[in-house]
Amino acid sequence: MNKTLNTIQKLYKLAWILCKIAFITCTVSFCICLAGILSIALGAGTLKFGGVTLERMIQTNASLNLASLTAAMTAGAILCAGRAVLSKFAELYFKHELADGSPFTLVGAKEMQRLGILTICIPLGTQIVAEIVYAVMEQTLQGVAPFNLDSSGSISLGIMFLVMSLLCRYGAEQIEEKYNVQKEERDV
Repeated sequence: MNKTLNTIQKLYKLAWILCKIAFITCTVSFCICLAGILSIALGAGTLKFGGVTLERMIQTNASLNLASLTAAMTAGAILCAGRAVLSKFAELYFKHELADGSPFTLVGAKEMQRLGILTICIPLGTQIVAEIVYAVMEQTLQGVAPFNLDSSGSISLGIMFLVMSLLCRYGAEQIEEKYNVQKEERDV
């Protein structure tokens, strides 16, 4: 394996590890959001710690009311679920590439193209769903504070994956063409 490909493989291994960490983090964050929503729903006004209710602790320490917190955690759970799915797709791409030993395969290029499309669509889709859910909660619960979401970074990353997939496809085609030329020369 040449030095450049070795460096690429090390970077892909690092990306694979980071994707695994992102998946775990997003899954845990999703569960924490759900636990928070359930704890509020089951009695934030009645749970007492040292004579102070959970609701009072939240209002004092977080400067939020329960309606705003519930809406934010619901939106957060939706966003974390989407990011967990996306990081799992990315993890699988990097795992397959490491098994292939090169990003310059037609199958790998197609998988990277899919990852680019998903990197654009999943965050945008979850943002839209989260904003709809948040807007519904704003209308049904009293005192929900405004909340801003932004997934513009995922669009840039998705475009980079799409461009890289074209470069990987080109590299795979060049390798295949070189192999076919060498085969024809041997057959002559």
